[in-house]
Amino acid sequence: MKLPIGTAPARTSCPQCSATARRTYSSLTLMSTSPVLAALREQEEKSREAPEVVTQVPPRTTAPEAVHPAIARLPRP
Repeated sequence: MKLPIGTAPARTSCPQCSATARRTYSSLTLMSTSPVLAALREQEEKSREAPEVVTQVPPRTTAPEAVHPAIARLPRP
């Protein structure tokens, strides 16, 4: 049973069995951290203590070829 904050009585009857039920607090409706975000945070925390060591500069990537000849004549940044 969900009730707005401040309106729940200390005891109420169970809607399924009609027995007296006391109020409990739960976190079912709270938003949990997504697994992707949790993995990113764990990776960030791990890199603080033991960062990956780079032994060489990564290879340079080339720009893709222009699809249209007019695009090839545009100035490059």
